Amino acid sequence: MKYFFAVFTMLLIVGCGNSQQQDGIEKVTPEAFSKKLEMAEKPQLIDVRTLAEFSEGHLQNALNLDINEDDFEKQLQTLDKAAPVYVYCRSGGRSAKAVEQMKKMGFREIYELEGGILSWKGEVVTE
Repeated sequence: MKYFFAVFTMLLIVGCGNSQQQDGIEKVTPEAFSKKLEMAEKPQLIDVRTLAEFSEGHLQNALNLDINEDDFEKQLQTLDKAAPVYVYCRSGGRSAKAVEQMKKMGFREIYELEGGILSWKGEVVTE
């Protein structure tokens, strides 16, 4: 009986892990976000804050696509849906909304910075 329970638990854990991978969305810590960006060949890094917030400081090579703008979805259509996209905002609220919208639009691999730029431990670079 213990063996059956152990196998059942293992299958349940593996099954949950696979379903998380299938949806293509992963909320990651700042450290993991940084590592994934470093390993990416041509990262699509998206800052969904306002232009004013973006101008005060942003992650290097980020593209500003303000989620509150009327043409946000149109701007997202310029991105490669098959390539990984890295998304962040100030604290995580707007990026979560952006991720949901991107998922509905067919983006396959999305990484969201957990806690937004406020949680970022690296240096914020203004360009």
